[in-house]
Amino acid sequence: MLKHIVLFKFKDENKQENLLKAKELLEALVDSIPSLKSMEVGLNFSKESRAMDLSIIAIFDTIEDLEIYSNHPKHLEVVKFIKSVVLESKVSDYIV
Repeated sequence: MLKHIVLFKFKDENKQENLLKAKELLEALVDSIPSLKSMEVGLNFSKESRAMDLSIIAIFDTIEDLEIYSNHPKHLEVVKFIKSVVLESKVSDYIV
């Protein structure tokens, strides 16, 4: 099993609206991409300055499944939106 974790820091402009839209778009990928086994999408509540705004934990069986997901047209549509509304992101991928 492989875990793909991504943390996002969103721009202030329309932040709440963009967070909710990103969450909805990301959660919809579970039904659209067979290689994606599951995904948790969390909205941050911490007030710490180092806190990120949105996190995902996606589960895959293999590295190849992650690559399929990464290049899937539906995922690329979501990435395009997210890139337009975030300041930065961090990723960690590991095998359990």
